[in-house]
Amino acid sequence: MIALLKALHIISFSIWMAGLMMLAVLMQVHGRRPEMRTQPGFDEFRWLTHYGYTAVVTPAAVIAIAAGTVLIFAQGVLVPWMLAKLTAVAGLVLLHAWLGHLIVEVGEGHGSYRVPHVGLSLVVMLPLIGGVLWLVLAKPDLDALIAVLPDILHAPRGRDIPAFLDPL
Repeated sequence: MIALLKALHIISFSIWMAGLMMLAVLMQVHGRRPEMRTQPGFDEFRWLTHYGYTAVVTPAAVIAIAAGTVLIFAQGVLVPWMLAKLTAVAGLVLLHAWLGHLIVEVGEGHGSYRVPHVGLSLVVMLPLIGGVLWLVLAKPDLDALIAVLPDILHAPRGRDIPAFLDPL
């Protein structure tokens, strides 16, 4: 069962990341082409971005996050590298939402909305993806980093951790 969840998580994460990269490149390249100024060109662009986002990328993101969440609790992996990974994934979720916002803005404001330099999102996205992969594959010991953080960020402030959150 765990192996199937891991496979589902990896496959859906891969589709999610490939889709985010594809959307960023598509909006950067195709969104700035003169053909987009015609109705057929805009229809094609709108169809590709809208259905790519709603039918492929977003479902893959939901499946990846759901499977990953189940894996965290099934394996009791509440360690510092996992928290760092979740932080990187949160950044990817923000990029996902931003691209979705841009897709809506471009679709709703045909001719009146200029596509920003979405390709720059790759500058943020690629290191986040690399960070997720490194954290998962290397599982680095981040205890030294935790020791540097203020106590309020890693101590329960005089209260016990709720039993349902404690994997041990």
